[in-house]
Amino acid sequence: MKILALDTATEVCSVALLLQGALLVRELPPGPGHSAHILGLIQAVLAEAGLTLKELDCIAFGRGPGGFTGVRLAASVTQGLAYGAGLRVIAVSDLLAVAQQALDLAPQARSALVCNDARMQEVYWSCATRGPAGLALPAGAEQAGPPERVELPADLPGPVVGAGRGFTVWPQLALHPGLALAQIHPEVLPRAREIARLALPEWRAGRALGPDQAQPIYLRNDVAKPSRK
Repeated sequence: MKILALDTATEVCSVALLLQGALLVRELPPGPGHSAHILGLIQAVLAEAGLTLKELDCIAFGRGPGGFTGVRLAASVTQGLAYGAGLRVIAVSDLLAVAQQALDLAPQARSALVCNDARMQEVYWSCATRGPAGLALPAGAEQAGPPERVELPADLPGPVVGAGRGFTVWPQLALHPGLALAQIHPEVLPRAREIARLALPEWRAGRALGPDQAQPIYLRNDVAKPSRK
């Protein structure tokens, strides 16, 4: 199994290659300029593996939600490479990728609440549970909205761990009495390595898509609206 994964939805630009169960990773420190580096990272990881694009099984990408430009970049690069190499694609939620990191960091946790900064005084948020082989599974819809609306599903199994930059921007989330989080990892950002892992069961289940379906998910269309007062 050979899955190339990439993510540019936040400050981190990363690429990973899942090759027969092993991961090869290229990642830049948080910063701007993802469009200038993403193709070079892809070339580097393929060169390390001694592979060409056409030898891959599919390309996975972080489809958002995240920064408008970054999410579009990941989708467009994936679409272009997949068309050129005749490959299928797999779109993976960036919130689920953060949930995967949170569950990996907290082996005792059964669920995760992810809150990423959405700017405009809002957060992107969702919940996930620990599934087979420790992989994160969605537990409810992904949402965008004011931080005071964040809540846990009544049937979400605990302990629950929190993760995402939303907890840094909105520290009151950690004090919300209805969340009761076992621990919080506010530094976690989505990365290609988790996207590659989460893409594997999708590929095995036959849920890969055509290149034209490599589309970004924003969760909201009013990306230019003024901030709430």
